[in-house]
Amino acid sequence: MAASCTLAILGGAGIATASTLPFGQQQVGSEDEKGEQISSNQAIKPIGDRLMTPFGKIMGSTVSPDGRYLVGTSADRSVDLQVFDLTTYKPVAAAGTQAATAFATAAANAGYANMAYQQITDGSVGQDGPVFSPDGKFLYEPVATGIVRYPFNPDGSLGAGTKINIPAAGDKQALTAGMAFSPDGSTLYAAVNGQNSVVAIDPAAGTIKQTFATGIAPRQLKFVGTRLYVSNEGGRPALPGEPTMNSYGTDVPADPNLGTSTTGTLSVIDTANAAAPVSSIDVQLHPTGLFLDGTTLYVANTNSDTVSVVDTASNKVLQTIATQPWASSQVGYEPTAITMQGDHLLISLGRANAVAVYKVNKQDPKDPASYVGLLPTDYYPGNVTVVNGQIVVTNIRGIDARGPEVTINEGPNTTAATGHGTHSTTASLTRFTLPSDEEIQKNTETVFEQNGWDGSSVKDATAAEAAKIPAVAVPKRIGEPSTIKHVFLIVKENRTYDQVYGDMKQGNGDAALAQFGAKVTPNQHAFAGQFGLYDNTYDIGTNSAEGHNWMMQGDDPAYTETSAGEYKRSYDTEDDVLGHQRSGFLWTAIKDAGKTARNYGEFDSEEGKPAGATWQQYYCAATSTMAGGDPAQLFTPALQMHAASAIPSLNEITDPNAAPFDTSVPDIYRYEAWKQDFEKNGPKNFQMTWLSSDHTGGTADPEAQVADNDLAVGKIVDEISHSEYWKDSAIFIAEDDSQNGTDHVDGHRAPVQVISPYAVHGRTVSTFYSQINMVRTIEQILGAQPLNQKVAAATPMFDAFTNKPDLTPFAAVPNQIPLTEGVKTAPACGPDTLGQTGAAAAAVNDAAAKATAVPAPMKETAEKWDDWSEKQHLTGNGAKEDYADPNLFNRWTWYQAHNWSTPYPGDEKIYGPDEVPGIPAGSTNHEDD
Repeated sequence: MAASCTLAILGGAGIATASTLPFGQQQVGSEDEKGEQISSNQAIKPIGDRLMTPFGKIMGSTVSPDGRYLVGTSADRSVDLQVFDLTTYKPVAAAGTQAATAFATAAANAGYANMAYQQITDGSVGQDGPVFSPDGKFLYEPVATGIVRYPFNPDGSLGAGTKINIPAAGDKQALTAGMAFSPDGSTLYAAVNGQNSVVAIDPAAGTIKQTFATGIAPRQLKFVGTRLYVSNEGGRPALPGEPTMNSYGTDVPADPNLGTSTTGTLSVIDTANAAAPVSSIDVQLHPTGLFLDGTTLYVANTNSDTVSVVDTASNKVLQTIATQPWASSQVGYEPTAITMQGDHLLISLGRANAVAVYKVNKQDPKDPASYVGLLPTDYYPGNVTVVNGQIVVTNIRGIDARGPEVTINEGPNTTAATGHGTHSTTASLTRFTLPSDEEIQKNTETVFEQNGWDGSSVKDATAAEAAKIPAVAVPKRIGEPSTIKHVFLIVKENRTYDQVYGDMKQGNGDAALAQFGAKVTPNQHAFAGQFGLYDNTYDIGTNSAEGHNWMMQGDDPAYTETSAGEYKRSYDTEDDVLGHQRSGFLWTAIKDAGKTARNYGEFDSEEGKPAGATWQQYYCAATSTMAGGDPAQLFTPALQMHAASAIPSLNEITDPNAAPFDTSVPDIYRYEAWKQDFEKNGPKNFQMTWLSSDHTGGTADPEAQVADNDLAVGKIVDEISHSEYWKDSAIFIAEDDSQNGTDHVDGHRAPVQVISPYAVHGRTVSTFYSQINMVRTIEQILGAQPLNQKVAAATPMFDAFTNKPDLTPFAAVPNQIPLTEGVKTAPACGPDTLGQTGAAAAAVNDAAAKATAVPAPMKETAEKWDDWSEKQHLTGNGAKEDYADPNLFNRWTWYQAHNWSTPYPGDEKIYGPDEVPGIPAGSTNHEDD
């Protein structure tokens, strides 16, 4: 590879000892000279003018032929298209499934009253951006099952759409991606991302004229004369006997250890000769964005952090530009889009919140590109283009989730809470005139500061150096010894800080938002009292699809971050190879450091649960074992799991008895299954466990499920702290994301716990940390190399540890909420009476029954919601976190919380699942086919 930029700028060799960005006790949303702090360990202060939009993430985008309008596909807020007038620099129109009155209110509240709005029924969004007809009179939007053709009016409003259907191939939808018109404008070509093909369409008739086979997961198209170039994110088809992994039903060439794809290609279609075979050009991993300058085609290799320069006359790669500006890490910058002004090439680096600028020789494209520097943008620039002499950037996440507050209800015995949430999604446009090279170089320093890319990096400790250094809890350099030999990571689901710890006066909480306070989570409160309270720690992801990636990869790779299809191709990427960064996972980094690892459910994709096994059966087996019964009952053929991972390296270390996500498996069962392995085999250097009951939505009501989760976590900590391994152990407890709660500081603020003899005891730690810092800390303790530039720039959680151990163990606290609360069919072993007997037990059961009673007039409606809930993949094999549409899920929990007597806020009545405003009749989920 021709490394065409100066990687050593402001950097040195090796990995930084600590971070670079001294956040101190700043909170998300606060501002200093570097800019506004966001949850991903970055500050943002973009160059030029910012235009905010609160209507959801902007995914793919395009500009009208006359340069006046920018149109973006959109996700996460029931708005699917957003139209911006670049002359007035305002949003002027939108289309979505949201009710027109609700959109009008949201637009007025955002200061954009009188926006034109088109209510639609197909809320799916394709895998790339829309395209205009050559005359600008029509807009073509990619959707899951085809294309929607909208008349585009001179004022930027949209006419009624007409659907162009692309038939499914078996169970594989089209998942339409990039599109391009033929040079004569007569034919529309579309990448059929879900079927590994491109179709030629008569745009007026809406008929498919021809289909061409391509590489895997085609993304964008670009014409050079009559030849059509296609970027294939998944690369070429697999060869016989080649290692592969799955992505949307296709076997993709893959590395079985790192779990990543291994090829990237361009397909070349000769549209003037339909009989000619489709040829292929090898580029690098995950080619996505394409930009054409004359006969030179620039290709963004998103997962290789490079750009390929292709000569279309010879179909040869002339050079490969490295887009890795920080010397200390070569992974995770995520180039996604390319444009050019004069002889300056501009490349959006999504995960760096920057546009990289290079000077190129337009007369001789093989002449190595010269790195100029970086320009700061808002959060995750997804596209960059030149419009009327200015650079326009669409930023997928804008200024983070700082939009309108949300209301979350968590069922019986809880009060609805309103505050910041992760789905308060924003996006933005930024525009600027390209600065001089000297100004770009000055801005480069700003980008380095905003990302925490420090210039004082040092080499890792050598073995000789490490031998002379006393062991401490968290070493300053990778390779130095740690007093901690066993690291336990427990991943939970979806809670905010205020939702759990808002009632703790020791921290910055809002008790009104503490839906699962001390009574529901006594163990977590006891952890905070004994081992320290963390009130300024953040999850980065919006949802579980992103959250588990942040925990396991220290990043949410661009494939998921820019998944414009509302997760139609895949949601969680546990079994989707294209969702994995090229450097692997937390467990592979630890194994590469010579350490051992074990997994209990986390990131597993296969449950192997016996048919007919019920929550009640798992509950009885767990409680009986906890009371001294035979542990063999946990693993009878009727209950025993056969969990597995699609990633070979994870499957090798997975305990098959440990259930992954499934709300019909109580966490106390997961605890007992884990305990048997722990007591028999002892711990590895690193072990991770997925406890998912606090996701809620299962057999018991939400309060009981969170209490179940709390008890299981308490018992795991109790077990470890009373074992021989306690003296050199550390336990990290985190949510995968915080999407199903609200917080008065920020929706990404989450409950985190660090438990160890070396943890600071009895203190409130208000240092800014995120999941990235936690990943870095685990790697630092175990001597593993940072997975990517985000982790390399992160500070280990030094403030969470002391070098003077306190060996006092932890005693689990009994649950104070019946774990069977809300369970309609009592378990054979009887309901949970909190240890009470006689009249006291009857009183506990009576209170639980009253909390979940349904008034007679509402029983039919409640039954409809029960039928709906059974289809939401909350339980059983194939269970999926966050599958249920939040507009439906929130109403379901609200109705339960208010005994089916009070309409959801803003609704006129209590609706059945097919009556909810803004939800198309018959639609039950954003992932439904």
